[in-house]
Amino acid sequence: MDELLNIKFPQLKGPSPKTKLFLGVFCLFLLASFLGFLAGATVSGFYFDQVKDFLSKFNIRLPEKNQTSSQTQTETKVIYVPQTSQEEAIIKVVKETSPSVVSIIITKDVPVFEEYFYNPFKEFEEFFGPTPFEFKIPRYRQRGTEKREIGAGTGFIISEDGMILTNKHVVLDENAQYTVFTVDGKKYPAKVLARDPIRDIAILKITSSKKFKPLKLGDSDKIQIGQTVIAIGNALGEFKNTVSVGVVSGLGRTITASGGGIIETIEDVIQTDAAINKGNSGGPLLNLKGEVIGINTATVMGAENIGFAIPINQAKRDIEQFKEKGKITYAFLGVRYILITDEIKKRYNLPVNYGALIIRGEKGESAIFPNSAAQKAGLKEGDIILEFNHQKITPQNSLAKLISKCKPGDKVNLKILRKGKEFNIDVILGERSE
Repeated sequence: MDELLNIKFPQLKGPSPKTKLFLGVFCLFLLASFLGFLAGATVSGFYFDQVKDFLSKFNIRLPEKNQTSSQTQTETKVIYVPQTSQEEAIIKVVKETSPSVVSIIITKDVPVFEEYFYNPFKEFEEFFGPTPFEFKIPRYRQRGTEKREIGAGTGFIISEDGMILTNKHVVLDENAQYTVFTVDGKKYPAKVLARDPIRDIAILKITSSKKFKPLKLGDSDKIQIGQTVIAIGNALGEFKNTVSVGVVSGLGRTITASGGGIIETIEDVIQTDAAINKGNSGGPLLNLKGEVIGINTATVMGAENIGFAIPINQAKRDIEQFKEKGKITYAFLGVRYILITDEIKKRYNLPVNYGALIIRGEKGESAIFPNSAAQKAGLKEGDIILEFNHQKITPQNSLAKLISKCKPGDKVNLKILRKGKEFNIDVILGERSE
């Protein structure tokens, strides 16, 4: 028993300081990893659906929680950010309408001259002998003609058989030839069918058996200031089917435009800030439905994006008349006049600030057209037409606008102011055509 009690067990030694440090660090790492896993799981579960819902507003789709990496890669291929609705509408309109917008090239046979030198003293050498010095004067002589491009404009197709609408000033030269180029580069000879005698509108026809896609004509009476519009045209006669976008800046404007050797006052036009450059004349002004609401006609030189278009409803009248009669006609009174405003009243010392003052033209042209309805009714220079069919004449309700609502042969009543006295007369309107 004593021996058993004297048995000595081997002594166990404690861990060294280095071992204790290692074990401590390892335990901390395990604890941090475990806590991080719990936090990540909690955040993922709590916020995933909220993040997913937020990104879905932008059409960005996240993979589902249980989705594999290969599935995630497949989904990423369909992520996109769409165009705004307005951009999509503009792009759609341009794609659909561009094939119906054409470039009009104007060519003409023009004389060709060559230069030569002439000695004016040569014919005197017979009497005085040769001159001591060489003396030559340049002169020019015609050596035939050649066809040259003298201008360009734009038009758009309005019927399957190739009828085209454009500006009158684009096709004003009766001795020129007109060629139409479509957006695909094909060219067709074109004939001028009719020119509007009052407005800057003309109708052409392509010579082809092909069927064309016409543009849809809208209603210009429904135009709103501020609405988006698109202009397409042969800018500068060089950049075909150039697209510009803007808004309707104003309605019912009256402008004096010049071009093609003519100066013309155009009433009741649309103002827009969509860029209308030289060569855009005759192109369509479109709304976001792809409907033509105007014909681009003029721009203000030296201004920033101030352009004008003729309301399409005015062109509809011309198209219908041509189809019915084969020509465009208007009721015609036969007077030259200026609309009276406060400024005109002051300048001419007039007794009223409204009406139409019958006056000579800028170059002294007669105030009353010979053999016109006005001459037959006894109107005179200096008369003021106050009312037309009992409607007061103002810049907003001009004489030209009132006459345009009538037909040749219509009987109308005019209130006249002459030398301080008012009286009424009946007039049977004449006809004006190209």
